[in-house]
Amino acid sequence: MKTSTSHKKTSQKPLTQTGFSILLALSLKPRHGYELMQQVNDDSKGRVSIGPGGLYGTIKELHKHKYIEEIEDTDDTTARKRRHYKITEKGRGVLAEEVAYYNHAVELAQARNTAPNLRNNPAGA
Repeated sequence: MKTSTSHKKTSQKPLTQTGFSILLALSLKPRHGYELMQQVNDDSKGRVSIGPGGLYGTIKELHKHKYIEEIEDTDDTTARKRRHYKITEKGRGVLAEEVAYYNHAVELAQARNTAPNLRNNPAGA
């Protein structure tokens, strides 16, 4: 098992679970709010459920840090325009750092035998 001894310091604070989940959902494609809530629920197998208040509060924070940006609604079939969001390059970088952190945490859990079932089933499926 490979373990890293280097500790890269980052300037940003860690993402919240909701922030991480939103960036992960946006890594697939741009989405509007309701699609984001659905994708986060699907990605987490129902473990993370975001309501409108939590969603838009987190979107505001992610936008402030330039991890996401609002894009024009290109769907002409709906009468009501929806706000769509996409992940930025900066957001992809932050997401990659968070994924690396979680990978390291899984390695530690395996090495310490705190999560023995992860050895045979790394995806948790």
